[in-house]
Amino acid sequence: MMATLVVCITLAMVGGSLHVLKLGALRMNEMQSKASYDVNDMGSRIRAAGEELYLHEYNENQSAGTQTYSPEEAQALLTAEQWLDFTSMVTIPAGIFTMGTDDNRSNDPNKPAHLVQVKAFKIDKYPVTQAAYARFIAENRYRIPLNWTEGRIPNGILLQPVTMVSWYNARDYCAWVGKRLPTEAEWEKAARGTDARRWPWGSAMHPENLNTYYKVGHITDVNAYPQGASPYGVMDMSGNVQEWIADEFSPYPGTTASKEVFQAKELDPTYHRGSEEKERVIYFVMRGGSWKSDPFSTTAYHRNFSMPNYASDFFGFRCAMNIEQEESQP
Repeated sequence: MMATLVVCITLAMVGGSLHVLKLGALRMNEMQSKASYDVNDMGSRIRAAGEELYLHEYNENQSAGTQTYSPEEAQALLTAEQWLDFTSMVTIPAGIFTMGTDDNRSNDPNKPAHLVQVKAFKIDKYPVTQAAYARFIAENRYRIPLNWTEGRIPNGILLQPVTMVSWYNARDYCAWVGKRLPTEAEWEKAARGTDARRWPWGSAMHPENLNTYYKVGHITDVNAYPQGASPYGVMDMSGNVQEWIADEFSPYPGTTASKEVFQAKELDPTYHRGSEEKERVIYFVMRGGSWKSDPFSTTAYHRNFSMPNYASDFFGFRCAMNIEQEESQP
């Protein structure tokens, strides 16, 4: 009888394992079917963060000064009304809010929930668009993003977030417009307000409010999901592109996350970056998830990270500024 029981338990365990493997295979097939291109062609596409580092570095060195828009041409990409809207800022009041989470299902670096005081500040209503970045390039003869064609923005994406930008590129753009990258606390407060909600619109996931999980298969315009606005009216803070933040990736007070998580690891330790600035092997925070992310990576408290010289087709950014900076903004 005991032998029969052991055999039954063993068969049940094996059957359960096979079922889990089958579910995993089905899940992978589902994800691949939602991709915006044939996975067999993945090697020829812009890939995950870091894998295109060499291409990005080559483009960084080669494309500065490439023929692109004149300042007048870049300005003419949008109407005066569009420029006013898509470069507008939202004021976030000073005060205390809940940062992080105690949710057991969340990653350890997102924990614990803790109260943070922030000063009043302004933050871009939308992520920086392709059109806005074109003005920056035209004025400064700056490096052209890797996914532009012959120095120009591909058709139909003027109002999509600019991508293929490193942390350094994002920092330079913000400085050019008299702003800066938002701190991690500023970004999270602008996204979730003061009631500790999980997403900008509330604590329940609503797929119709954001572009994520290969639902669309590509980046969308920054104003495509007005129903996903934050409590302050800040747009596109969940999904679409994950956004560079000013802060280095560091543990929250009282976290149980391993210290190793916050220590930057190079994909290729022999890679020579060139400039002293790029020799820093550190992680910078990224927020908001992306069109490729799983839905729980799009929560307002979820923390992602990357090396500052990496860029990808789901990396974007927005700018912020101190209230007193407003009068000096160009």
